Amino acid sequence: MAALRRTPPALVAGKYAAIAAYVAFALFPLYWLLKIALTPDTLIFSDGTALWPSELTLDNFRTVIFQSDFMAYFRNSVTVSLSTAAATTLIAAAAGYAFSRFTFRGKRWVVALMLLTQMFPLLMIIAPIYKLVAAIGLLNSLTSLIVVYTAFNIPFATFLMQSFFDGIPRDLEEAAMIDGCTRLQALRVVILPLTLPGLGATLGFVFTAAWSELLFALMLINSNDAMTFPVGLLTFVSKFSVDWGQMMAAGVLALVPSCLFFLFIQRYLVQGLTSGAVKG
Repeated sequence: MAALRRTPPALVAGKYAAIAAYVAFALFPLYWLLKIALTPDTLIFSDGTALWPSELTLDNFRTVIFQSDFMAYFRNSVTVSLSTAAATTLIAAAAGYAFSRFTFRGKRWVVALMLLTQMFPLLMIIAPIYKLVAAIGLLNSLTSLIVVYTAFNIPFATFLMQSFFDGIPRDLEEAAMIDGCTRLQALRVVILPLTLPGLGATLGFVFTAAWSELLFALMLINSNDAMTFPVGLLTFVSKFSVDWGQMMAAGVLALVPSCLFFLFIQRYLVQGLTSGAVKG
C-alpha cells in the first residue's frame, strides 16, 4: 500500500489559523462586554474603540450588586430557569420514552399536534397566553413563567429525548427484563444511565432558553419583585441615556449561572457515554 501523503505544513497552519480566527470572532463580544464593564463611566466614550481602557474600576459591579435590584432579578431567573429545566426534562423524558418504545392509537396525531405548536410565531400567541394567564390569576408571578416556558419547551425536548431513546437497542431492556427486572427497573438501571447525554443536552437547552427569554417575561410580569434579569436589564435604560457600564456588568454577572450549569452537566454528558451498558 502506498505510503500516506504527509499533509503540507502550510495547510495545517491554515487550518489552525482559521480555527483561531473563528474562536476570536466568537469570543470578541464577550471580551468587549467585560471591557466596558471594567471601564469607568467617564472613560466609556473618551476611550473610544481602544482595546483596553486606560483605567480599570469595579464600581459598575459594586453598583449592580449592592445598589440595584439586579440580584433579585438574578434570583428570579435562577428559580424560573432551574424549575423549567427540571420540569421540562422530566416530562420530555417520559414522553420521549413512550414515543420511542410504545405504539398506541393516535400516536401520529399527537406527534403532529406537537409539531404544529412549534409553527406559530410567539407574537401571534402572546395575547391569548396573556388573557389565559390573567384569567387564572397568575399574572406577576414566577409560576406563570415556569408554566409557560415548560409548555413551550416540551415538544422540542420530547423529540430530542426520543432520538436518544431510539438510539438505545431494545435488546438491553429485554435482557434486563429476562433477568427479572420490571420495565421501570430496566428503565432506571439500564436505560437512564445511557441517556445521561440526552438528559444533559435537554437540561442545557431548556435552561438556556428560559434564562434568556424576554418576550413572555416582559408581557406577563409587571411587578418589580418578580422580574427576571432580561427584563431587569431594561432598568439601566432611561428616557435620555443608557448606563452602559452597569448594563455590561450585569451582563457579565448573568453569564455566570449558565457557565456553572454547563460545567455541572458536562460531567454527566461524559459519564453517560460509558455507563449503563455493561452488566456488572
